[in-house]
Amino acid sequence: MPKKKISYTNRDISWLSFNARVLQEANDRQVPLLEKVKFLGIFSSNLDEFFRVRVATLKRALQSRKEAEKVLKTDPQEVLDEIHERVVQLQDLFEQTYQKILADLAAHQIWILSEKQLSKEQEAFVREYFRSRVQPSLVPIIMGAHIKKFPYLKDKSIYFAIYLSQEDRKKYALIEIPSEDLSRFVVLPSPAGTHQIILLDDVIRLNLDQIFAVFDFETIEAYTIKLTRDAELDIHNDAFESYIDKISKSLKQRKRGRPVRFVYDETMPTDLLQFFGKKLGLTQRDNWIPGGRYHNFKDFIDFPTIGSESLRYPPFQTVAHDGFHGEKSLLNAIKQRDIMLHYPYHSFDSMIDLLREAAIDPKVEAIKMTLYRVAKNSNIVNALINAVKNGTDVTVVMELQARFDEEANIYWANKLEEEGAKVLYGVPGYKVHAKLCLIRRVEQGKRVHYANLSTGNYNEVTSRFYSDCSLFTADPRITNEVSQIFQFFEDNIKVGRYQHLVVSPFQMRKRFLRLIDNEIACAKQGLDAYIYLKINSLVDQEMIDKLYLASCAGVKIHAIVRSNCSLIPNVPELSENIEVISIVGRFLEHTRLMVFCNGGDPLYYLTSADWMNRNLNHRIEVACPIYDASIQEEIRSFFDIQLRDNCKARILDAQQRNVYKKKGRKKVHAQEAFRDYLEEKTQEDS
Repeated sequence: MPKKKISYTNRDISWLSFNARVLQEANDRQVPLLEKVKFLGIFSSNLDEFFRVRVATLKRALQSRKEAEKVLKTDPQEVLDEIHERVVQLQDLFEQTYQKILADLAAHQIWILSEKQLSKEQEAFVREYFRSRVQPSLVPIIMGAHIKKFPYLKDKSIYFAIYLSQEDRKKYALIEIPSEDLSRFVVLPSPAGTHQIILLDDVIRLNLDQIFAVFDFETIEAYTIKLTRDAELDIHNDAFESYIDKISKSLKQRKRGRPVRFVYDETMPTDLLQFFGKKLGLTQRDNWIPGGRYHNFKDFIDFPTIGSESLRYPPFQTVAHDGFHGEKSLLNAIKQRDIMLHYPYHSFDSMIDLLREAAIDPKVEAIKMTLYRVAKNSNIVNALINAVKNGTDVTVVMELQARFDEEANIYWANKLEEEGAKVLYGVPGYKVHAKLCLIRRVEQGKRVHYANLSTGNYNEVTSRFYSDCSLFTADPRITNEVSQIFQFFEDNIKVGRYQHLVVSPFQMRKRFLRLIDNEIACAKQGLDAYIYLKINSLVDQEMIDKLYLASCAGVKIHAIVRSNCSLIPNVPELSENIEVISIVGRFLEHTRLMVFCNGGDPLYYLTSADWMNRNLNHRIEVACPIYDASIQEEIRSFFDIQLRDNCKARILDAQQRNVYKKKGRKKVHAQEAFRDYLEEKTQEDS
């Protein structure tokens, strides 16, 4: 047992630390200027989801505080208080970063102008734009005795709280900014060599006199407010209602979820702020967050493409994989050997091409696939529909509870069913998070299986900026067990027996605990013992406790954790043999891999699961062994490159400081270096 008292970092505080790393990217001199603007948007979007999900969960926990303390191992109110303190600090840093970026944009002749900075020509342009495009979408609401019920403020929308005054008279009003219908950015006529932009917010501000012309007020001021709501789905057990109907009804209820955050312009007059706070039924514990003039910076992800090419990342060139390159039949290529693709370094097109090939191949009998999040105009779904039309049996396991993608998944489920595909809605009580595809083909009178197992979604859009790995194999040791999983999806009684795949919730926790125990035993015998982990979240306390034990036994543990990390590394007599870094860069690190020394005969796994209670106990997840020696070498090289990163790697510690790894003699940028490694490998193998 560890000599030191076991301790953990709260998962929500560690997540805020991750989002602080995202904000660091907006301050990083290595990041092109317009990409910094997008990182502001990513930070804002992340924080919105954090409040909608995690803060909302903690607020619900307050309703049964004592029980919640037993589960959370802490008082939820204390966590909420610390969250509020840290978010306010981050918000201050965000505003400072934004102001610095504005100054840097100005140095490159890019200006975001307010309504008070326009030339006469620009003002005329904006007023005409307002009349033709904006005004038809506005619904100003005057607050008064005639309003029997305070207007409903939608989640994710931004509003103007309007202050109208004339001597001792004053009145309040509300306007929703129509940023879902119109671009948040309007590019203005600008002097040669410059780029000038105005935000939609300020287009409306300029025209407040026109909106409220019927009133005789001398001063009309607008202050931005935003409400974030609880995004939890409340699914009722009604035996007479279909699962898809339950999800649809819950989505409608989500849109009216209780408030969990109120962000406001900190320059708002006190009486106006108190008026809206009271009308919204908010208390001071409802996370009132003072902010700047503008909210919903998530829209800055779509900042206009203007200015010099040097202000953006250079176009990214994918690497051709020698296993697929030049092959007419991808199925034949997979039959020859296992192939691992690493997105976005390799193109996701190979996955789409494989399905298109299978869709028209008369020897293919069936295609089975799990779908969790797909693209808006999904080529994956289109290929499956094409397969149905060609007479192939298509079965899709559609997870309707993929958070914030529920409506899209309902749409695609209905579309697939209409075309004749068999659609399964997961497993009662469990989310299906495993990423699996199985193709059954008749060859020389026998049925042969081909499979794909991935760490990320079958989504051609996110594959361009999420790093993931995807295994294509015809190895019957793996494909036969993938087939068992799909049998389980169709008949939940048939759990299956798995000797190669590691399947959650049936065996994953026990298997990985056993593998860590094996490393502990090897270390005690004086043998080499190590574990390499690459995951998104490491918060499950039982797994962390076992890693602490392994560290105390002398097992060397190298972890690369993108976001939540409750494990505290480098604590003497507890975790001094554990190193944890986090890489945040151009691409979102989403790959999940692990390696166990296993007494000198290393075991390699690709997995869809993080080490969280939900993944290990409440989801269908799969970890797949990697048997191909060439791919094992790729994984070793991948870990070596990531652990040597000294450009984008931050050291995780108890203080959540996010200190960058010190640069050595040679600069190592992991994402760039791994792409170069794959290109060199392809050239060598060609």
